[in-house]
Amino acid sequence: SCITHVSTFVAVFISTLFAASAYATFTGYTQGDILENYCKTDDLATLGRFCYGMCSVLSFPIECFVTREVIMHTFFSGPLTTLSHAIVTVMVIAAVCSLSLVYDCLGIVLELNGVLSATPLIFIVPSACYLKLSQGHWYQIDKLFSCVILIAGLLIMTTGLVMTILNPQGCSHGKEMAYCMSSNVTADNGTLPSSSASQSSIFTGNML
Repeated sequence: SCITHVSTFVAVFISTLFAASAYATFTGYTQGDILENYCKTDDLATLGRFCYGMCSVLSFPIECFVTREVIMHTFFSGPLTTLSHAIVTVMVIAAVCSLSLVYDCLGIVLELNGVLSATPLIFIVPSACYLKLSQGHWYQIDKLFSCVILIAGLLIMTTGLVMTILNPQGCSHGKEMAYCMSSNVTADNGTLPSSSASQSSIFTGNML
């Protein structure tokens, strides 16, 4: 529909804008989480972190609702009583909070989630269902595109899984960047080293 296409285009545009601006500003220092590139003394970056945290807090009830419904239909086979509803909700929230407090970096979890969940849902399952439910043989002309997508999805999932296991990414979450040290901070800019201060005055405003 028109709404789907417009929303997708806007999301791609915003993501591209943020990615290009971040790399133009920090170049080789760019982190997966752009907020990690800003120093702790940067007030606007701190405000951005606060807004991001509030967004996560306010969106969590939606995710908790889905988890609770799955538990309800899987283990209880029907609607929950008020007491059971409260107990399940508290258990879900407690489990999530406990994991978030124990593990500082969940990068590998997101990588595995992408290759084992997102890739099958986007590439493999729809193509396989179409090939299974449609009439005729799989090698017909009108089914070649689905076959290509299916094979590409399998390759992406396999390659991504192997690379995630063999080359796990390091985690620098919470660590202060080297250019944020007092000896490297300039008077003009508290985020970038002096060699990039001239560029930062232009791009930092675009990012925030």
